[in-house]
Amino acid sequence: MILRNSSRRMAAALAIAGAAVILLLAGPAAPAQALSVLPVNVFFSPGQKASSLTVTNVGTTETSIQIRAYAWSQQSGDDQLTESDAVVLSPPLTTIAPGASQVIRLILRQLPQGREATYRILVDQIPPPAEPGIVHMVLRMSIPIFAQPPTRAVPHVQFHLEMDSGKLILVGINDGLSHEVIRDVVLTTSDGRKLKEESTTSPYILAGATRRWPIAAQGSLPLPGESLQLTAHTDAGVIQQQVGFVAAP
Repeated sequence: MILRNSSRRMAAALAIAGAAVILLLAGPAAPAQALSVLPVNVFFSPGQKASSLTVTNVGTTETSIQIRAYAWSQQSGDDQLTESDAVVLSPPLTTIAPGASQVIRLILRQLPQGREATYRILVDQIPPPAEPGIVHMVLRMSIPIFAQPPTRAVPHVQFHLEMDSGKLILVGINDGLSHEVIRDVVLTTSDGRKLKEESTTSPYILAGATRRWPIAAQGSLPLPGESLQLTAHTDAGVIQQQVGFVAAP
């Protein structure tokens, strides 16, 4: 992950798939604080330049937050965030009273052209003043932003299998013009074995990106000439198709 012009890898915990809730944890003597953010995905339709999200303090004490926007891309299967002023946030810093909400306005400086533009909003809780004997743990929320171009943009993901250092890899290449969401990957072998991805990762594959899913093989590995049945879920429905092997580059 690229933050403040330095390179760091994004933690998998940044991907938010359900209702976004973040907790500030402290010692027994400190009151708990909690924030909720809605929506958990922000979509800009063609021609739309302004949107908003709402941060609510559902805790019992006031809390301060910082909100920043980054350009979001994927390289070599990893999410990359790059400092950018393409999305204007107002306010970028705020303090929210218990039970209160703050609307954060999002404005695109330029409309996307050709294909979908993708960003992420990072909502960081600012630690309260230090107290003797109390340790605070502050978490972070990462909210995806998808901005559609003026012309129709759809994903187009092509899949194949590779063997890499004795491991089975499912590779997806999105040569379409918008992102796809891929969950619950299962490969079925010719003898009926069901192979699943080794670990749950971010479900997004952005336009122009390549994703690789390491597959946990049970028993013998499929033969290089074998085709497997791929089943997965997307926002548009279920994928069911045969996938074969290609030589790794």
